[in-house]
Amino acid sequence: MTMSPTVPDNDRPPPARLIPDPWTWKEIGHLLANLPMTIVWFVYTVFMIGVGVGLAVTVIGLPLLAVGLHGARLIGKAERGRARALLGVSIDEPSPMDLSRREKGFFSWLWSSVKDPVGWRAVLYSFVRLPWGVLTFAVTLVSFLVLWPLLPHITRLLSNGDRAMVRALLSPSDELERRIAELEADRGVVVDTAAADLRRIERDLHDGAQARLVALAMDLGLAKEKLTDDPEAAARMVDEAHGEVKVALQELRDLARGIHPAVLTDRGLDAALSAIASRCTVPVTVGVDLPGRPAEAIEGIAYFTVSELLQNVSKHSAARSASVEVWRSGDRLLLQVTDDGRGGARMDGGTGMAGLAERLGAVDGLFVLDSPVGGPTTVTAELPWRDREQTHAPAHGQKRESRREQKREQVRTRK
Repeated sequence: MTMSPTVPDNDRPPPARLIPDPWTWKEIGHLLANLPMTIVWFVYTVFMIGVGVGLAVTVIGLPLLAVGLHGARLIGKAERGRARALLGVSIDEPSPMDLSRREKGFFSWLWSSVKDPVGWRAVLYSFVRLPWGVLTFAVTLVSFLVLWPLLPHITRLLSNGDRAMVRALLSPSDELERRIAELEADRGVVVDTAAADLRRIERDLHDGAQARLVALAMDLGLAKEKLTDDPEAAARMVDEAHGEVKVALQELRDLARGIHPAVLTDRGLDAALSAIASRCTVPVTVGVDLPGRPAEAIEGIAYFTVSELLQNVSKHSAARSASVEVWRSGDRLLLQVTDDGRGGARMDGGTGMAGLAERLGAVDGLFVLDSPVGGPTTVTAELPWRDREQTHAPAHGQKRESRREQKREQVRTRK
């Protein structure tokens, strides 16, 4: 995460002492190295950036400036590493340049490089550091030779200035940049998850219902051929085909339930979670306390999260009972699945926990696993709450109910 302007606890150095400790010696080394390092960075920056800007009216000016800004990024990386090693400042690396723009053409890459904010802040850092490097080197050296009793306090004061400068100019741009990086990572997770779901659906259709329907078509073809020669055999084959149709329909229903169950669409999380709890091999109590229905996407993720967790309870927990609690807290939808099994569940234990955490993370959710050996196991998940649009839901339900009434009327008419 992007470091805030305040100093985090894990970055805060111990209090300065009269006798230099190892931390103080690191700060002294950093301050004495400021002068040679800043001279190198300043010379590079003046040459590359100055020449690039000066020749901007020529063909080579802007490309040279773009290359210089890429080099300035490396300066920032080196300085972050030096501050991390000697000052204990932990700062995330900024988002890398999107080099895929080169595929769109040289000028797109050139423009994105020239307006790179990370590179320009590193350039500013190199300019500001030259007078600061001279000052810190001189003061530290004089204090080391003359003001030895005050050396730890002087180096702490100067090092805090270095820490503030590194955080201000070399940290990721702002919260927006961090958010963009997270969204890019989450987009990859969503794409991979969608591709895996499509492959699963295709595999289930190919190996299940499709194969059964192909066999059914062949059986009906044979029955048609035997209809005149051997009516009894044809009738038996039709009866068998009728049974195959029922099995195929059941497989299609199971597949549709795995994609998006009808009970979730019609009646919401309470009824849908009760339905999957009834199919669990362990007695499950379900408690849903929601003021309304969340957005369809959030509702679907919550349903499939609980569904997979209850499958894990059935397969791996050896539990005697389990519970599912769903409630809303502020702008968050919270799920908690608890079982009294043997515990010991891990994110990398092959139970799909890591995949669930990635899916929840892709929508700004959280996934927390607490499973000590011996149990109980408690999984808590959070999802952002978004209100459901009410414009289409009633009409959809009315259409579904209308179709059901039409089917009932047709059945009564046939009777």
